[in-house]
Amino acid sequence: MPHVLIIHEVECYQPWKAIFDQAAGIRKTAGEISYQLLRYDTDTNRIVHFSEWSSLEQARRFFESPELVEIRKNAGVKTPDFFYLNEIERVLL
Repeated sequence: MPHVLIIHEVECYQPWKAIFDQAAGIRKTAGEISYQLLRYDTDTNRIVHFSEWSSLEQARRFFESPELVEIRKNAGVKTPDFFYLNEIERVLL
């Protein structure tokens, strides 16, 4: 299963989260299946977005699109780090 891990800092969590939630439809249309949001325990504006995608190609196309670059800018996202990953194993213990 393809996944994307994004680590980024936002100027302020609440405004970022509102814009993130508004973009749910375009993320779903682009191929996002599910996501988890996490934050650093020592910095509430440092966000980790871990998501499952229908394909890494669709994820790259979406995250690198000019439209999303503008959305991130408006949401106060500082330079994000993207990691495109293929799951090799999932185990519940």
